Amino acid sequence: MDTTTFNKVHQREGLIRVVTDHIELDTPGNAHIAGITEQVNNALARSGLSAGTLTVFAPGATGAITTVEFEPGVVQDMQELFDAIVPPEKFYQHNVNLGDGNGHSHVRAALLGPSLTVPFSDGVMTLGRYQEIVFVDFDARPRSRSVVVQIMGV
Repeated sequence: MDTTTFNKVHQREGLIRVVTDHIELDTPGNAHIAGITEQVNNALARSGLSAGTLTVFAPGATGAITTVEFEPGVVQDMQELFDAIVPPEKFYQHNVNLGDGNGHSHVRAALLGPSLTVPFSDGVMTLGRYQEIVFVDFDARPRSRSVVVQIMGV
């Protein structure tokens, strides 16, 4: 592998590898926010890759992935925000169609989205100082979840 540096630009060349890993979580649901940065870092370390991008993906329609400053105040603020803009007690056609009472969960998850892509260099994610990766479980009940971490690079 050749490594070249131009004005703080690091270039790595070699065959690209793709490594897929998983993070297993048990959550109580109801907009529970779980910090998963450490588990994603562990997956990156296990991959043996030093430069590329990784994608964190939440399979399912009621989970989401984002970044936040993961501290109790931000967690509470986010939960209150979702209660304000997508209240659980509102009428949702999904609840009429399927009767499972989690229409708000689907709408909330769609607002954040199911995935996040993070570049990494020298085996380290390029997250900001206080930026952490979180999984948000919006479902209306406890769930066991498997989050996919797919890492591509050299």
